Amino acid sequence: MKKSEKTEITVSKILEAAMTEFGKNGYAFGTINNICKSGINKGLIYHNFDGKDALYLTCLNRSCEKLLQYIEEQNGTDTLEGYTAARLNFFQDYPNEAHLFFEALLNPPAHLSKEILQALSKFNELNDRIYSRTLDTLVLREGVTRKDAVSYFHLMQLMLNGYLGSSSFQDTSLEKKATMHELILPKLFDYMLYGIAKGEK
Repeated sequence: MKKSEKTEITVSKILEAAMTEFGKNGYAFGTINNICKSGINKGLIYHNFDGKDALYLTCLNRSCEKLLQYIEEQNGTDTLEGYTAARLNFFQDYPNEAHLFFEALLNPPAHLSKEILQALSKFNELNDRIYSRTLDTLVLREGVTRKDAVSYFHLMQLMLNGYLGSSSFQDTSLEKKATMHELILPKLFDYMLYGIAKGEK
């Protein structure tokens, strides 16, 4: 077996163990020592990764890539409804990836904020494409520009993420917050696009 093939197998084993560790314990409580308990030599980890931060970010990037691929395979980019359904299914089917993703979204390690923003950039671009396609099917109210609508969409996202990441939910598990996020999101889109009132009484 070639050295490159051995390295690839080693890195794959490390990432599988790291995904489980960070998927269960998050960044703060995830440790290299726990990853080593799965039978991986600590020296091999530090030979292939600069440390915990690099390993965590690699796992996060892989989670985001897996999410985007899943959404594409489920035809989740066709409609807003299909998109939110595909997201919910993914996070239910892949709990470790969900934990990593929502920690980065709602309670990210502060010192990695720049790197996490970069890891989430393709996901945010997909959000914008889905919303743009939705706007293509709508007639906007008089006085509401497309730029206004996109800005409001971003504002709603930030508000939801900030709400669930606030101290009001500090005693709520990340898994529960993730479920809440994905259940609230389609309602938020619906209210945002079509309003909450049928008319005056």
